[in-house]
Amino acid sequence: MPDWFKKALTRKRHRQGARGKPEVIVIEPDERLVYLVKFAVLMTLCLTALEIAHMAFMRVWNAEVFAAVTGLIGTVTGILIGKKA
Repeated sequence: MPDWFKKALTRKRHRQGARGKPEVIVIEPDERLVYLVKFAVLMTLCLTALEIAHMAFMRVWNAEVFAAVTGLIGTVTGILIGKKA
């Protein structure tokens, strides 16, 4: 199974090599960063399912769970955008 998270966090740098040939330098992400992003995405999915179940059974919006989901989405987005720059 391909590792989409590792691929999304991998950087590629293009530069002129020796003799004028273009080179591509691949910079792999740290394994801890990949595990952190996987955990954050998994927790976002779990908390979203919890919010949906809460609304389905209790018919009330839970602001605390929504705040946690929003924070995790912001964290994952920030990591992905910051790592690509």
